Amino acid sequence: MPGTGSGTGSAAGGVREVKSAARTVELLELLAARGDRPARLQELADELGVPRSSMYALLQTLISRGWVRTDVTGSLYGIGIHALLTGTSYLDSDPRVRAVRPYLDEASEALGETIHLGRLDGRDVAYLATRESHEYLRTISRVGRRLPAHAGALGKALLAERPDEQVPEGPYEALTPHTHTGRESLLADLARVRERGYSVDREEGVPGIVGFGFALRYDTPAQDAISCSVPVARLTPEHERRIVAVMREIRTKAEASVPAGGGSVHWR
Repeated sequence: MPGTGSGTGSAAGGVREVKSAARTVELLELLAARGDRPARLQELADELGVPRSSMYALLQTLISRGWVRTDVTGSLYGIGIHALLTGTSYLDSDPRVRAVRPYLDEASEALGETIHLGRLDGRDVAYLATRESHEYLRTISRVGRRLPAHAGALGKALLAERPDEQVPEGPYEALTPHTHTGRESLLADLARVRERGYSVDREEGVPGIVGFGFALRYDTPAQDAISCSVPVARLTPEHERRIVAVMREIRTKAEASVPAGGGSVHWR
């Protein structure tokens, strides 16, 4: 956008941040985080601290390009279909995701439970692929969604791959009564993860669900992990032992399927 490229912040490598680009990204992230709750113009302007007129102009530009959608009255705004197309392109172009997908299918077939692939992104884990259990189907896929790393099997498996000093400071958000909210409690759990070789999430992220997480060590430190989620009501000691055994085998196969270094392009 001509005339709006000046910035005041610093981006990676010491390059000055482009203010208009940063505002666009912030708006899209805000709309995406709201999910099925559309926003009004004033809400968005207030949330991002920009003039109403500037927000309106930005919204209209993004609507014309398919990144934002609006209702028939023109008063409600939500994320547009081009966000989906871009996200799908990310998944399709990632060699790790392509390599691991068949093993998610294999784990799902063997266990009959829900299997996830996730990637650490800051303090969260982003879901990259899911194979749902036929026993219980979610009404909304988790792919593209995020969960705080401290609150789930995927995140704890990945945090355990890092030294304690790299674990974010607390206090942490409580998603359920079982979520770790203090750093000492989380670090003690991560020590157990390292000892046993996998993480266990007992209703810490979702009530009624237990998860078992396994870091994929084709990167150092690991960026990706796989997990198996099972309802508490169906988790017997025998089933838990089988889940761990199968997922360990799946992890070994998945790690061996990814080229050294994770692929031809080394993204940062």
